[in-house]
Amino acid sequence: MTTANPEIASPKLASPKLVCRDVWKIFGAGASELLRSSGGNPSSEELARHHLVGAVRHVDLEVREGENFVIMGLSGSGKSTLVRCLSRLIEPTSGEILFNGEDLLTASDARMIEIRRHRMGMVFQHFALLPHLTVLANVAFPLEVQGIRREEREARARRMIELVGLSGKEGFFPRELSGGQQQRVGIARSLAVEPELWFLDEPFSALDPLIRREMQDEFMRLQSVLKKTIVFITHDFDEAIRLADRIAIMKDGAIVQADTPENIVMAPATDYVAEFTRNVPKAKVIRVASVMKPAGKRLPTNAGETAVSAGQAIADVAIRFADGAQVLRVENAQAETVGALHRNDVIDIMMRG
Repeated sequence: MTTANPEIASPKLASPKLVCRDVWKIFGAGASELLRSSGGNPSSEELARHHLVGAVRHVDLEVREGENFVIMGLSGSGKSTLVRCLSRLIEPTSGEILFNGEDLLTASDARMIEIRRHRMGMVFQHFALLPHLTVLANVAFPLEVQGIRREEREARARRMIELVGLSGKEGFFPRELSGGQQQRVGIARSLAVEPELWFLDEPFSALDPLIRREMQDEFMRLQSVLKKTIVFITHDFDEAIRLADRIAIMKDGAIVQADTPENIVMAPATDYVAEFTRNVPKAKVIRVASVMKPAGKRLPTNAGETAVSAGQAIADVAIRFADGAQVLRVENAQAETVGALHRNDVIDIMMRG
């Protein structure tokens, strides 16, 4: 397999928006004392001996500006507790959480309320819409809490409703909407505050499979337009590899690997990650940039008509060879030719997948 030019496969990294350093959340009496007495790193045995639960353990991570960072793991792995620590909906036991360089763990309650109201958006598995309010009023509600005058908040709410594809539903009540439509209202409401950082905790897991797929498509469309910095929680690996720029896999409260979907599947850091990803088709995660070859001076005349992106997964572009094409031109985000994708290389990956 040809390794792509790293400058193409891995563009210049954006600056960190959210940074976690040695974050712990331990439930139970005496948690802080045990952390101090153990040198800041108690073992599982020590926690059990003191009847404590290490829900989040020694978490270090960085979420970059404009990145879709997915945290995943099995039920009980600590992913939802972690995302609530990041926004201080749950108070971490220790550590450091920096948002735009500001340590949230030293911020006052009033400061945290201001940050959540104006700079963070949150969407959870349960839609939590207010049943007595219309779609328009639900979406405008956080702006009302901010004290924004009615004309301005409703104008912004209408823009968000249009953005999520619900124009014409402004006067409907939640009970009159489908599950997918209700979730769109929840997304529009969280976007109404124009957040810098967007938390989504299993937002699609309660939906039927077909609607869930549609919402994933809608999410990717929104992200292509809005370029938000996103922390997305899921237990579904297929969902993670569709949506993520990077994935962090959690086990027993700790992050065991944080990397691109491709590297997690192709180079698992532990036996647990290897087992976790064992049944993932390789073609879903291997990117065109990792397989393409130098374009050379000449490409077939039809190659430019079916150009593919260097960042696409092999599974998404394989259909392009159905008409008998032998090579496709590969473009970067600036529509510049950066390589050539050959039919035989794609077949090799699909057959070994």
